[in-house]
Amino acid sequence: MLWFYESFFPVVWIAFILYWRIKAAETKTSQRLEPNAWPILRALTFLIVIVLLSTPRIPLPWLYRQLWPTGLWPFWIGAAVAVGGLLFAVWARRHLGRNWSNAVTIKQGHELITTGPYALVRHPIYTGILTGFLGTAIALSQVRGVIAFVLIFLVLWAKLRMEEEWMRSRFGETYATYVDQTAALVPYIL
Repeated sequence: MLWFYESFFPVVWIAFILYWRIKAAETKTSQRLEPNAWPILRALTFLIVIVLLSTPRIPLPWLYRQLWPTGLWPFWIGAAVAVGGLLFAVWARRHLGRNWSNAVTIKQGHELITTGPYALVRHPIYTGILTGFLGTAIALSQVRGVIAFVLIFLVLWAKLRMEEEWMRSRFGETYATYVDQTAALVPYIL
């Protein structure tokens, strides 16, 4: 049974990433694309996070300090939060359809989507991914999980800010109204 607990999160994250890569082919042509440095920085950050979460022998003992007791409760709470978050991101990705892009872009025929998960938050894919990392950190119960979550939050927040600027320039007052009515990441809060 130990194999299940050790492989659950890697399997969930690998399945999520595979789905994401497969769906990436079904997008519109980009009209405007962010500079290459930003996607490279995000990829490096994700690589650091993967190493933090998957390597039990980084020579910094404080990374493995327990923040709360481990056991079935933290594991299953973290698993539920992570899977729920990733399913929310998948729903948002499917709802966004061909307007989705891995990088910050403006697509040809770009549409402003404000329904489905986009009626709850402006960036539901980021909300879902962050919730997935939060669940992983809860289950891990160690400092390295919290650091991974913070790193992902910072890199997605920077991407969010750039997207917001581009969306304002593309959709003007319509987007400004949407921003006034809908939180960025956490409904009614942030």
